[in-house]
Amino acid sequence: MGRLVFAFLLLDAALLAIIELMFLPMYVGSVPAPFSLLLAAVTTPWLVRSAGRIYPVVRLAALPLVVWAVTLFALGLLGPGGDLLLITSDWRSLALPLCGMLPAAFVLGGIPPVKPSVD
Repeated sequence: MGRLVFAFLLLDAALLAIIELMFLPMYVGSVPAPFSLLLAAVTTPWLVRSAGRIYPVVRLAALPLVVWAVTLFALGLLGPGGDLLLITSDWRSLALPLCGMLPAAFVLGGIPPVKPSVD
C-alpha cells in the first residue's frame, strides 16, 4: 500500500509542477496574481513530508521534490511547442522554483537520517 501511495505522490508532484507552470503568467485585471507561487510553497513541503512518512529515508523522501523540479525545468525551459515558460522578464519566473524548493528543503532537512544498523 505504501508503494502505491508513494507512486501517487510522485504523480502529484509532476501534475502540480505542470499546473503551477501553466498558471504562472496569470493576471487579475492588470495585477500579476502569484497563485502558482502560493500553491508551490504549500504543496511541495506537503509532498516531501508525506513521502517522508512513508519512507523515512532522506533520499526517498526527496523524490517528490526531484520529480517536481525536473518536470518544472523540463517544461519551463524546453516548453511545449518550443515556448519558454520560465525564461521571461517576470519576477514570478524566478520565484516559482524558489517557492517550491526552499520550503520543501526545510522539511527535508527535518527528516532524521537513518542510522546504519550494527549487527
